[in-house]
Amino acid sequence: MAISGDANRSAQTATDKTLDPEEVKRFTRIAAEWWDANGKFRPLHQIGPPRLQFIREAAIAHYKLDASALRPLGGLTALDIGCGGGLVSEPLTRMGAKVTGIDPSERNIAIAKGHSEPQGLDIDYRAVRVEDLVARGETYDIVACLEVVEHVPDVTAFVAECAALVRPGGLAIFSTINRTFKGWALAIVGAEYVLRWLPRGTHQWDRFVTPDELAAAAANGGLHDPRFAGITYNPLKDVWSLNPDTDVNYLMSVNKPS
Repeated sequence: MAISGDANRSAQTATDKTLDPEEVKRFTRIAAEWWDANGKFRPLHQIGPPRLQFIREAAIAHYKLDASALRPLGGLTALDIGCGGGLVSEPLTRMGAKVTGIDPSERNIAIAKGHSEPQGLDIDYRAVRVEDLVARGETYDIVACLEVVEHVPDVTAFVAECAALVRPGGLAIFSTINRTFKGWALAIVGAEYVLRWLPRGTHQWDRFVTPDELAAAAANGGLHDPRFAGITYNPLKDVWSLNPDTDVNYLMSVNKPS
């Protein structure tokens, strides 16, 4: 999808605070593996169920939806920031939400479209940045930004742009990795060098974000009432699940006042 008008100027003048071109290139190079559950994106496939559980439960609680409904997010709009190949956009659509997925990599968007369209899933995929949507004045009921903030140079600036896309009274969900010794040991040493779940260099420890820092960035953008949950790995069962432990992977939900 071409960018025009104010959105085009936004893309041209946006600072490097909210996007690292090298990170975009890194994920573009391996874009063909997005839907390979045993490939380079295997960890994202594994943490998919607890991430989606958190989003579903947060949205149901926030909007007082029917938890027993097959498509509980029906009638809500959702934005998936940094959607990659669509690992979150597709299940959110199946939950009933009208989903827009954005990613700065045109290759990622092509992969996402190529996977969703044969299934008849109506997802509005766009190769744009958050600033482009902000320039257009777009807002959504649910804004999800999962495993993205640890890849941007300036978390506060980036989260402020994300917050601008949450409608008044809306909900935002973030997930990332905590900047702890445990986070370094498991997410970098373990996942990239020992188990080789991820390509080496996928993460930079100094870009990991603590829950307090993420909550502060959200508050700076007008998002409040942070609620956290961790995602932990059980090596005996080879299963990831929601857990109060936020030492490594964690999620945060925040609200925008009406």
